[in-house]
Amino acid sequence: MTDTQLPAVQTFTAAGGPAIAYRHAQGSGPTIVFLPGYMSDMTGGKAAAVMADAMARGQACLLLDYSGCGESGGDFADGALSLWRDEVLALIEHVGAGTAQRPIVLVGSSMGGWLMLLIAQALTMRAGAGAVRAVVGIAAAPDFTDWGYSPEQTATLERGEIWFEDNSYGPEPTPYHPKFHADAKRLRLLDSGVDLACPLRLLHGMEDPDVPWNISVRLCQAWRGDDVRITLIKGGDHRLSREEDIALLLSAVAEVSE
Repeated sequence: MTDTQLPAVQTFTAAGGPAIAYRHAQGSGPTIVFLPGYMSDMTGGKAAAVMADAMARGQACLLLDYSGCGESGGDFADGALSLWRDEVLALIEHVGAGTAQRPIVLVGSSMGGWLMLLIAQALTMRAGAGAVRAVVGIAAAPDFTDWGYSPEQTATLERGEIWFEDNSYGPEPTPYHPKFHADAKRLRLLDSGVDLACPLRLLHGMEDPDVPWNISVRLCQAWRGDDVRITLIKGGDHRLSREEDIALLLSAVAEVSE
C-alpha cells in the first residue's frame, strides 16, 4: 500500500503562526487525521501506510507536521500540546472536516495518542459529538509527563532547564523543553476522566519499553463510552511498525470508518 503516490505537501498558516506542512487526500467518508509522536513527522511508515490505504479505499485522509517538526515552520523549543492541538484543529477546519457532515477519525501514535484525546474533546465541544467518528491509538501515551519522567527529569524541567535523553531511535539525544512540560501539566486526563463516548480502539505492544501497555488499560477505564477495544500485541515494541502491526492498524482504522 505504501507504494501509492501520496498527495503533494502543502502549507497552511493560521492566526499568524508558522506554516504547517500537510498532505491531504480527498475522498468520501470520515477524514482520517494521523497524529505523529513526539519529534516525529508525517514521513513515518505508519502515517504513509494509513494514507495509502485510505486512498486505495477512496477515503479522505490528512497527514501533518506539527510546528517545529518535519517540513513545518517554527522552533521545536516553542512546541506544546495546546499549541499543536490548536494548529491541528485549525487545519482540520481548513480542509473542510470536523463537522457532523464531514466527521473525522483521529489516529494518534505515542504522544499523538495524548494529542488526539485533546483534539477530540475540543472538537466535540465545538461541533458536537458527531464531529468525531472514532479514535484509534497506537501505543497512546496520555499524561506521559506524569508516569514517563524520572524525578530528576521533572526537577530539571521545573527549574526551566532543558532535559536531554538518550534516543533509542536516532543518533541525537531527545530534548524535552520546560514550556512543553509546564503546558502538559495542565492537560492531564487519566485521573480526571476522558469525557468522550465515540468508539475507541487501542493497539499496544507488550514489549513496549517506552509506554507500558497498562497505560492503554487506564485510558479505557477513563473513557466515558462503552465501545472500547484494546489489542495487546505479544512481542510488539513501541513503534509497532512491522508488517503485521501495520495490518492490524489499517484494519482498526477501516473498521471504525465504516
